[in-house]
Amino acid sequence: MPRVVIDTNLVLSALVFAQGRLAPLRHAWQGARCQPLVSSVTAAELIRVLAYPKFKLSAEDRQELLADYLPCCITVRMPAKLPATPVCRDPFDLPFLQLAIAGKAEYLVTGDQDLPSLTGRFICPIIAADQFVNTLNP
Repeated sequence: MPRVVIDTNLVLSALVFAQGRLAPLRHAWQGARCQPLVSSVTAAELIRVLAYPKFKLSAEDRQELLADYLPCCITVRMPAKLPATPVCRDPFDLPFLQLAIAGKAEYLVTGDQDLPSLTGRFICPIIAADQFVNTLNP
């Protein structure tokens, strides 16, 4: 079962739009076909964005969505000295890169347009959700 870092936007979309195009990603973590990794920083970001008013989610709805994801995850305790990463344009991407290194991820799954530019300079493949789901299907 691959260890994987999934960026917040993908997790959010898979949770909020359960029947959307990212449903296969959600089914992958629900079916224990991958092990998502989270850190306190990435989990806090997910909690924060679920509370955005545009999603119109009640506190109970947010708890239910988190209960669909977080129990499937492995929490990685980040070291005091965070791992060095390749330079990236968006500082909000750093926690995901650092988590992938510290958690020994096999994939970093992202919808971000900047991160794939680090391919070849990073410890694991940085791929789109569709590509990742395809790796899980024989």
